[in-house]
Amino acid sequence: MGRIHVLSESVANKIAAGEVVERPASVVKELLENSLDAGSTRIKIQVEAGGKRLIQVTDNGCGMVRDDALLAFERHATSKIKHAEDLLTVATLGFRGEALPSIASVSRLHLETRASDEDSGTVIEINGGKIFKVEEAGLPAGTSITILDLFFNTPARKKFLKAESTELSHIASLVTHYALAHPDKHFELHSATNAILVAPPVAGSSERVYQVFGKDVLDQLIPVAAMQPLAHVGLPQPPPWRRDEEDDEKALVEPGEMRVHGFVSKPEIQKLNRNSIYVFVNARLIRDRLIQHALTEAYRNILPPTVYPVVLLFLEMPSGEVDVNVHPSKTEVRFRQQSVMHDFVRDSVRAALMKARPVPQFMTEINAHPTASPSLTPGSRSAPADSAAWGTLSAPAEAQAFALQAPVPVPINERFHFGVDGIAIGGNAALSLVRAPQAVSEVIENDSCAPPLPDEPESATDLTPSLASLKPLGQIRESFILAVNHEGLWIVDQHVAHERVLFEKVLKQRATQKVESQRLLMPLVLELTPAQQAVFAEISEELNQNGFEAEPFGARSIAIKVAPAGVEAPQIEHMLHELLDQLSREEQVLNMEKVRARIAASIACHAAIKVNMPLQQNKMEWLLAELAKTECPMSCPHGRPVVLRYSMKDIQKAFKRI
Repeated sequence: MGRIHVLSESVANKIAAGEVVERPASVVKELLENSLDAGSTRIKIQVEAGGKRLIQVTDNGCGMVRDDALLAFERHATSKIKHAEDLLTVATLGFRGEALPSIASVSRLHLETRASDEDSGTVIEINGGKIFKVEEAGLPAGTSITILDLFFNTPARKKFLKAESTELSHIASLVTHYALAHPDKHFELHSATNAILVAPPVAGSSERVYQVFGKDVLDQLIPVAAMQPLAHVGLPQPPPWRRDEEDDEKALVEPGEMRVHGFVSKPEIQKLNRNSIYVFVNARLIRDRLIQHALTEAYRNILPPTVYPVVLLFLEMPSGEVDVNVHPSKTEVRFRQQSVMHDFVRDSVRAALMKARPVPQFMTEINAHPTASPSLTPGSRSAPADSAAWGTLSAPAEAQAFALQAPVPVPINERFHFGVDGIAIGGNAALSLVRAPQAVSEVIENDSCAPPLPDEPESATDLTPSLASLKPLGQIRESFILAVNHEGLWIVDQHVAHERVLFEKVLKQRATQKVESQRLLMPLVLELTPAQQAVFAEISEELNQNGFEAEPFGARSIAIKVAPAGVEAPQIEHMLHELLDQLSREEQVLNMEKVRARIAASIACHAAIKVNMPLQQNKMEWLLAELAKTECPMSCPHGRPVVLRYSMKDIQKAFKRI
C-alpha cells in the first residue's frame, strides 16, 4: 500500500486556516475586507475577550442570496475573479475564496444576510466546518457574521494566543487603520460595553486623523501628497510583425499614474521598531520591504540609523501594476516596477520633509526619547491641555495596553544645568514653574499686572525665514549659540549646525566633481585590519572622488597623500579608521549612495566647529545664515537636532501670562 494519501476536507480546511487565521485580528481583517468589498458604508465590529470568545462584524453592504451564502463556505468559491488573467488586475481586497471556509472550520459561525432586492434573508450556522442550520428569516439588508469560540476545536492553536489585551490591541490597530484608509465610511469597534472607536464619515484623511487622535497628534504629522505618471516599461512588447489589432489597442492605452498621500512624523518622533509604519496599497494594508527601505532612505541623515518614524501612507496605482497574489493572507505584494515605486515613495516623503522643515520644540525634545510603544491606535482624547504635543491619550480600561503613549514630561531642572556669565538656567530658577498647580495658575490668570502679550503669528512652514532672522546673543559654555527672533528663544548646537552646512556642501561638490582638498606635507601611513582592507578596496574610488588620495603602502598599510580641505591631519587617521570600521559592520552589500553620504558626514563631522570653541559675533551670524540656506537645517547628518526653539507661547506659559 502506498504512503501518500489525500487529506480529508476537515484537515485540509484546518491547515488552510493556519495560513489565513493566525489570531482574532486575522478574522477581523478578512471579515472587514469582505464588508468593504460589498460596498458597505457602515461597519460595526463587536468583540469579547480580545476576540477569543466573540467576534461580530455587521455591515450594510449588498448582502447575499441563499445560494450565494451557502456557496461562500465552499473552498475557492469567490465572486471577485473568474479567469486566471483576472489575477493580474485584482481590484478588490479579497479574491481567494479561502477566508470564510477557513474561519468556519475553527469556530462556531453564525451568518445572517439579505440582499437589498430580496424580501427575506438567510441564516446559516456552522460548527467546526459542518453546516448545522440553514433557514429563512426577516433581516435588514446587509450581512452580519458572528464568530464564537475561535479555535475551540484546535486547542494547540488556542494555546498560542496572547493575553486578551494584546489580542484586542491588534484588532483595534487594524480597525483604526482601515478607518483611516476609508474616511468616507462609518466604523465602530466595541469591546464588551466599551466603545473603543466610533468614526463617522468625514471629508478626508486629515479630518479622520483629527477625529480619531485629536489635534495634538495631527500637529506632529507632516502631510505627504505626490503624483507621478507611469510609463510603458516592465513587460516587453511583442515585435511589430507579431502584433495584432488588440495588442496595438493595448499599447495606445495610457498606463495611468501612481499617487501617494498620507502623513509622516517629524524627526523628533522616534520609534525603536517599524511597528508604527503603516502602508496601504490600493486601500490594502500591507507589509513590504521595498516600501520600508524607501522610507528609511527618505529619513536618512534626518533620523539616527537605529530609530524609525511614524508613517501612515496610502499608495494608489492601476491594479495591473501590483501583484497581490503572493501571500496567503494577502499582506504582501509585488510591484511590477519596483525601482520606480521605491524612488517615488522615497522622493515624495523626502520632499515633504524638506518642505516642512519642522522645528524641534524645546520641552518636547528634552522629554523625547526613542520608544517602542505602539502608535496610531485609538484612545479617548482626554489628555491635559498642557501635555506634550505627542502626549499620552487615555484609553478605556481594556485598551490601556495599546493607547498612544509618550514619555512623561520631566521638569527641566531635573534634566540638566548650565549657565553663561553667571546667569543660571535650571536648578530652582526659571522654567521650574512649567507644571504649576492649577489653583496657582488661576490666581495668576486673573492678575491684571501680567496681561498676555499680543498674539504673534504662527511660524511659517518654511524654516528658512526663521533662521535667517535670528540674532545671536552669545554662547553657552562656548558650545551652544543663544539667539532670538520674533518667534522666541533659540538654542543652536554650533558643532552639528556647522556639520550640516559642511555635509551638504561636500555632497554638492561631489556631484560637480569639485571637492576641495589639501596636500599633506608628509604622507600619513595607516595600518589596516583585514576587514578594513576589504572595505577600503571596495570604496577607494569613492574616497578619491571625495578629496582623498590614497595608495597601498606595504602589506597592510595605505599612505594618505591628499585629504579633504578643513580636516586637520590628526583627525584624518581617526576619521578613516572610524569610517572603515562602520562600513565593515554593514550586514548588506555596500550601496555606493550610502557610502557617499557616510563619507560626506564623516568629513563634515571632523571638519566642523568643535564644542568649547569661542566664536566671534560675525562668525555666529555667518553660521546661522549658512544654516538657513541648507535643505535640512533641523537635524545633523547623524539625526541629532541642530536647533531647539523655546517659543513665545511657551515663554508666556512659563511666566503665567496665558
